[in-house]
Amino acid sequence: MMAAGMGAAGSAAAADPANPLIGDKWTFRPLIIVTPSVDNPDYQRMRGIIATRREAFEDRDMLLYTIENGEGERGGKPMTEAETTALLNALKLDPHGPLTTVLVGKDGGKKVQQTGFVDPMTIFDTIDRMPMRQAGN
Repeated sequence: MMAAGMGAAGSAAAADPANPLIGDKWTFRPLIIVTPSVDNPDYQRMRGIIATRREAFEDRDMLLYTIENGEGERGGKPMTEAETTALLNALKLDPHGPLTTVLVGKDGGKKVQQTGFVDPMTIFDTIDRMPMRQAGN
C-alpha cells in the first residue's frame, strides 16, 4: 500500500534549515525508515536486505536515513536532535508510530510512503521507473 504516488507529493525538503534533506536535493534519493524499536522484526529484515544489496542501493544514488526510537542517523552517522526533528516534521512522521518507510526523490518530493514491511527490491523497481533514473541520473 503506497500512500504517496509518483506525482504531486510536495517537497519533503521544505522549510526548516536543520532538515538534512535540503542538502540531499538533486544529489541523493533518500530512503527514510522510522521505527519505534530497533528490535522490530520487519525493520531488521529490511535492514538485512539493504545490507546485502548495498551496490544496488548506491547505484541508485540512495542514502539511508534511519530513525530508531527517535534517534536519527544519516548514512550511518548520528544526526542531531534538531536534524532528526526537522526531518520528521518535514515528512509528517511520528517516531513512535508504526514502522514507516519513505522514499524521497532527487527533486525533494515524497515518492513512496508505506507502513510495515517494505521489500527494498520494490523500492529499487520504483526508482528504476522514475524519469530521472531512466535518463541516467
